[in-house]
Amino acid sequence: MLHLMLFDVDATLALTGGAGGRAMASAFEELFGTPDAFAGIPMAGRTDPAILAEALARIGQPADAAVLERFRDAYCRRLREEIVRPAAGKRVMPGVRALLDRLASSADVFLALLTGNFAEGARVKLEHFGLWSYFRCGAFGDDHHDRRALVPIARARADALGAGAVPPERVFVVGDTPLDVACALAAGVRAVGVATGGSDVSTLMASGAHVVFEDLSDTPAVLAALGI
Repeated sequence: MLHLMLFDVDATLALTGGAGGRAMASAFEELFGTPDAFAGIPMAGRTDPAILAEALARIGQPADAAVLERFRDAYCRRLREEIVRPAAGKRVMPGVRALLDRLASSADVFLALLTGNFAEGARVKLEHFGLWSYFRCGAFGDDHHDRRALVPIARARADALGAGAVPPERVFVVGDTPLDVACALAAGVRAVGVATGGSDVSTLMASGAHVVFEDLSDTPAVLAALGI
């Protein structure tokens, strides 16, 4: 029976060396004239619209659809510039490419994304690392500001592309933060933690993850844990 694998992007699949944060800050300053607008605002595991709404609230600007669209366009334009710059720590995370190769070759696996990134932002990041083509669809920050609402969206899109109605016990959300875990648990699916971001193994386990890995470098162990 098919497994639906929903992967987070930042610090789960790759690190951009700060390109995303720099692009968000410069886009905000371009549009609203406020430098360092995201200083002190937590970003890990959150959706881009939720992060933006917090910064906008600081300056008394409503986070309506028109503002969101303007920011998204400016941010993605800036991100295309930033992603190509050399930066410390910029890389694909350990084991990711080998794992995706193995999963993509399996007729029993459907690969998709579940990320707080704007869809175009996720594409810019993953195309830079040669990872975008592994994923057939996804759910993104554009779809809902609350990450917990994204699993049903991703499942519906995978269903429409031929995955069918994958049972919850065969749907896996793979991410590096407790918020990734929380969105999986809210949807009644399996949470796979990977301690390649700011949360260690014990933190991810305490948040309720069904299984946690230090990283994804041991492909056979990951596949075995997922029943693939």
